[in-house]
Amino acid sequence: MKRTLGTCYYPEHWPRTQWPDDARRMADLGLTWVRIGEFAWSLLEPSFGDYRWDWLDRAVDVLTDAGLSVVLGTPSATPPRWMLDRHPDMLAHDIEGRPRGFGSRRHYCFSHDGYRDDAARMAGQMAERYGDRIAAWQIDNEYGCHDTTVSYSPAARDAFRIWLKDRYGTVRNLNDAWGNIFWSMHYDSFDQIGLPNLTVTEPNPAHALAFRRFSSDQVIRWNAAQADAIRAHSDAPVSHNYMGRVTDFDHFETGRQMEIATWDSYPLGFLLDRVPGGDTAAFLRQGDPDFQAFHHDLYRSVGTGRWWIMEQQPGPVNWAPWNPAPLPGMVRLWSWEAFAHGAEAVCWFRWRQFPQAQEQQHAGLLRPDSSEAPGFAEAAQVARELADAPDVVPAQAPVALIFDYVSQWAWEVQPQGVGFDHFTLCFEMYRALRSLGLSVDILPPDTASLDGYALTLVPGLLAIGDPLRAAIDAAEGLVVTGPRTDLKTPELAIPVPMGPDLPGLAAMSTMEETFPPFAERHLWNGGKVTLWLEHLETSAQVVEATTDGVPVLIRSGKRLHLAGWPDLSAARRILRDLAHEAGLDVRDLPDGLRIRDTGNERFVFNYAAEPRSFDDHDLAPAGVLRLTRPS
Repeated sequence: MKRTLGTCYYPEHWPRTQWPDDARRMADLGLTWVRIGEFAWSLLEPSFGDYRWDWLDRAVDVLTDAGLSVVLGTPSATPPRWMLDRHPDMLAHDIEGRPRGFGSRRHYCFSHDGYRDDAARMAGQMAERYGDRIAAWQIDNEYGCHDTTVSYSPAARDAFRIWLKDRYGTVRNLNDAWGNIFWSMHYDSFDQIGLPNLTVTEPNPAHALAFRRFSSDQVIRWNAAQADAIRAHSDAPVSHNYMGRVTDFDHFETGRQMEIATWDSYPLGFLLDRVPGGDTAAFLRQGDPDFQAFHHDLYRSVGTGRWWIMEQQPGPVNWAPWNPAPLPGMVRLWSWEAFAHGAEAVCWFRWRQFPQAQEQQHAGLLRPDSSEAPGFAEAAQVARELADAPDVVPAQAPVALIFDYVSQWAWEVQPQGVGFDHFTLCFEMYRALRSLGLSVDILPPDTASLDGYALTLVPGLLAIGDPLRAAIDAAEGLVVTGPRTDLKTPELAIPVPMGPDLPGLAAMSTMEETFPPFAERHLWNGGKVTLWLEHLETSAQVVEATTDGVPVLIRSGKRLHLAGWPDLSAARRILRDLAHEAGLDVRDLPDGLRIRDTGNERFVFNYAAEPRSFDDHDLAPAGVLRLTRPS
């Protein structure tokens, strides 16, 4: 697999006379890919049915004539103003029931049939015209960005009632599944059921979780409409560009509809905006050492092996609380780290900084006057290095981690304590593994085989489904479940008999308690349990307990259950011991140093602001070391 580079370009922002020079400079830089078109609906169709293709025809010709491959985006993330006149009820509504208006982007509700049909119509028109002229597609842009997946609109309410009838069949089944006997919440018909907002106190958690499942299914249905419209006219691969820590729809399900998963990587913006437990001061200009890597591994799984960076930060962004410039060398490091995790392409956002509107402070490879911004030189360096780099040889990692979007929604609906969050739990386990020098594959919750994994972690899974249960039962490696795994049914009820019902382990949780940060529980062998602790009745071996005797880690053969949320010190110690037992090469890496292995190479990255050493090699800040992978 070749490693390639690209950029995001907006020809409609610049004079046509400038396009050939831009294309030439892109090609000279060593770029292969150019993404265009994803925000251009008002120019492509200034009024309903009035298509204006001439400028896009010219842009595609200029770019392809320069030897560049075009990724064409469908423009449904930015419906033009006339679309709102055509569909006045298409807007998403916030949790307070207020419509989210025109004037920025993503101002649509996924449940609105009329707009979904118009978006698919436009995708089909573009595919019919450009299907044999472009190399790949991007559907829409950044689903879920700006909290736009979950909508409380009338269109969503009506679609939700249809979805409920399809899922439960009868209202009686729904009442039983939700436990609506509690607080006299019985319904007599599906038409009585509203959305789980604006209630006096919290809504029924089963109702809220059903609405989250429905909201995700609406994204899946929306994406499928455009994918089908494109495939009717084009054989080029289809993608969508996901975001970091956007978890409000099931990316695995949308990923199965497309050939490539891409995501938009903004390490400095993410550090200040959404990294759980990040060391902001130490990594202010580098980004978190594990956050990008977690998403690389996640989206490799979402794309079933094929994934790209569609937008890579090249300089300061405009949308975080503060927007520092990258430390020199980090634009190069982020690119090589993506390639080390199996990316086929890294595309920088954007080619040239635009001097107007909402993103005018967002850096590009070029400044608004077309002079080179600092990121340009590092992009050129990566292009030169790629020319001499071997092809990627994919390899299965020795460790697997199961991540589940439904579990994220479940714990958001019913956290049982401030701070309990499936993403954060999985990310902290991933961070502990990475700090031990281990490469990790992130797998979906319906994984049917764990063959080849020496160690598998299943943290915080709402309920273990049959495929994963069979995979755990058949696994030859060590498997660690928990905390908070398999303690509820898929409808968010406590099972009877009580869980967890874990393959190979006999245990019953008689109580789950949560506690504030100042009430952490110390462990026998060092470290602490924070936030969450299950009280287990078990005949299994107790490997670890709190100092007051509550079992925390139990074991039967190669199956273990973690009943509490360990802090980083405890997680590193527990996972280090298990990795050693599994025969893995474990290293206690210094702060900021990370390793990633491919089939033929070992990469070492220095995220620290100070020099770091690895074996006999010295790495400067933002240093990247490429070695032959040890046998």
